Amino acid sequence: MNKLYLILGVVAILGIAAVAYAVGSNTLGTAATGPVDVEGLDNSERLVELAQGVTKGDPDAPVTIVEFGDYQCPACGSFAMGVKPQLELSLVESGQAKFVFYDFPLVQIHPHAFLAARAARCAGDQDKFWEYHELLFRSQTSWSGEANAMGSFMDYAESIGLDQSAFEECLKSDRHADVVTANMYLGAQLGVGGTPTVLVNSGGQLRRVNGNDFPAILAVVQSLTSGEAPSGN
Repeated sequence: MNKLYLILGVVAILGIAAVAYAVGSNTLGTAATGPVDVEGLDNSERLVELAQGVTKGDPDAPVTIVEFGDYQCPACGSFAMGVKPQLELSLVESGQAKFVFYDFPLVQIHPHAFLAARAARCAGDQDKFWEYHELLFRSQTSWSGEANAMGSFMDYAESIGLDQSAFEECLKSDRHADVVTANMYLGAQLGVGGTPTVLVNSGGQLRRVNGNDFPAILAVVQSLTSGEAPSGN
């Protein structure tokens, strides 16, 4: 799904006004652990260039299921471990839909969430984004309570066979901080206030899901693909 179309579609269909997202800088040593200053995010073309979701499934699938998520959010952990596998089995593996994850770390209440988002993208540099993504959620109760989660994130990289030197170099830098920040800004523009937030797009129609369980998402998908009138989602 074209990201510019996603932005314009949500604003047009849902009537959500763009809101500003104040960004700053927060680092652990040289590792970016919070939003960074990114020039031009108030420009839609620049935002489209920087905001990047990660896709699972056929990129040409007729339905797009979008999640804005936070790795330290317990509800996102439940979604990742319980709902997402059902979506994959029922809709993604069959080619009916693709799943796209956008980072939306709630940095005010989840101090490790931004670094976790960057860690997953560092794993993605070695083509293991989804494996690391799922491991972060599966291990969430372990690392989320730590004073410094850096060591755990390094251990997880080793456990899935990543090149440790390359991963460490990435994690202890500001790499991908601009993308995660842009994703946060995009979510703020789309009215995302909590996580997980799920949107479904099909045939130019985009709708936010109320209740992020499998039946609610499936109902929206079926409604959009069958041409039924919106039922409040």
